[in-house]
Amino acid sequence: MSVLEIRNLHASVEDRAILKGVNLTLRSGEVHALMGPNGSGKSTLAYVIAGHPHYKISEGDILIDGESVLEMEPDERTKAGIFLAFQYPVAVPGVSVANFLRTAVSNVRGYTAQPVEAEGRSGLIGSNLMPMREFRRELNDKMKEFNVDPSFARRYLNDGFSGGEKKRTEVLQMAMLEPKFGILDESDSGLDIDALRVVSDGINKLATPDRGFLLITHYQRILNYVRPNYVSIFYGGRVVMTGGPEVAHMLEEKGYGWVEREFGEAVAA
Repeated sequence: MSVLEIRNLHASVEDRAILKGVNLTLRSGEVHALMGPNGSGKSTLAYVIAGHPHYKISEGDILIDGESVLEMEPDERTKAGIFLAFQYPVAVPGVSVANFLRTAVSNVRGYTAQPVEAEGRSGLIGSNLMPMREFRRELNDKMKEFNVDPSFARRYLNDGFSGGEKKRTEVLQMAMLEPKFGILDESDSGLDIDALRVVSDGINKLATPDRGFLLITHYQRILNYVRPNYVSIFYGGRVVMTGGPEVAHMLEEKGYGWVEREFGEAVAA
């Protein structure tokens, strides 16, 4: 079992404090939903876990299986088992989904660190990629399993994709990269009902005993399809309450106004 642990995490951007003492533990096999109003710092937490250089950490730690990742670059954190699914995935014209995935998978699985011994190029580091035949077979299997049209492989990454297509592609990325922990930043954003069901089905297939999910969302609706083990309320840059699925139902019924009334003064203090 793997454990992602966030201890008393404080982070800022341009000298403005956003995370103010986040404590959260995610274990393999768990789905932990993180809910909160706009501006509470949920997306910042996701970016900081993934190693976005825009944010400065002033206190606290992020650990995977007891090892701090704070000194790791984003690609090193990916190799350590962290995957971030963006709320608004960026389009990359000119780079096909297949080429992007082959390069990413090769890097995470260590192919690019092996010397090339063919064609007199022995000793060159970083030239290896996952063998094409092996990669194609695995990609085709995953696309079929996760309801991704085979034509996606030839399309440029997220270029001209609908919201649902972008989110399906990120599920495909997770399936290929096989992270220990998936951090999903509002994966339900901009999805219609059919797309939401497809994406939720993909997440449920990936939610194995070997993988944990931190599911960041505003709304209950995705939790109707992806059942969380825990639900935490995030407000004012920290976790203010944790419980079971009933917490999400309470937020759906009451909204977030009571959270500010109950926890606003404590956060300010």
